Amino acid sequence: MLAIGKFNKLEINRITAQGAFLDTKEGEILLPARFLPADAKAGDRIDAFIYLDSEDRPAATTIAPKVAVGEFAFLEVKDAGKFGAFLAWGLEKDLLVPFSEQRERMRPGERHVVAVYLDNSGRIAASAKIGKFLDLENVSVREGDEVELMIYELTDLGAKVIINGRHGGLLFRNELYGKRVGDRFRGYVKKVREDEKIDVTLRKEGGQDLGEPKGAILKALAAHGGFLPLNDKSSPEMIAEVLKMSKKTFKKALGGLYKERVVALTAEGIRLCQK
Repeated sequence: MLAIGKFNKLEINRITAQGAFLDTKEGEILLPARFLPADAKAGDRIDAFIYLDSEDRPAATTIAPKVAVGEFAFLEVKDAGKFGAFLAWGLEKDLLVPFSEQRERMRPGERHVVAVYLDNSGRIAASAKIGKFLDLENVSVREGDEVELMIYELTDLGAKVIINGRHGGLLFRNELYGKRVGDRFRGYVKKVREDEKIDVTLRKEGGQDLGEPKGAILKALAAHGGFLPLNDKSSPEMIAEVLKMSKKTFKKALGGLYKERVVALTAEGIRLCQK
């Protein structure tokens, strides 16, 4: 069956001046000549992204959009009209977010995290109501797992995140370090609660690899002439602002650098040792 809003591997039936006609159970679909590889011939199988054109007919392209059906993305609003907002997603036909799927009225130039889905008519659409597209019951991750995270909403507690493009979770505020809605990054499952709600962290439990925070301190020192006005008495807020890490991580990494005689500690701050 043809998968609308995704890539399909389809056979070329015939090639004309218009392009290649691809074989599907629903009938032939035209892949315009501008998307056709120069060496393509009848009988070849080709990966084509299938979407619906302005007349709701299946259309094909080899261009990869920024997001497919069943996925999440952070997209810019290109226009707004009487049916909703239209997002730029890499194809000629923009992606519609109906008014009923907007959490707040979307305006051109804004960027929003959306889920892409097929509506009741089989058309590709997007929704900013992320929660209803997350699997909040059949948890497929365990505590300690490394996961892919994407922030879709900021709250008083921290950030609501999409985990592995499937589940929802929470990254607490003390680990945000300036991250914003739409940011993607790696993290770890900190806790799966009895109600199957998931807490995530940026630190690997059971011992942290200090290589990255050490590198961040050294990079900051180099950028500030070999001195930073930070020490173990600095506030967590100041450390987070300058180095984008928690005070606990800072102290561990700083201790390692001091033992290695890479930095010197003074009452005023940290100084890079001269080699």
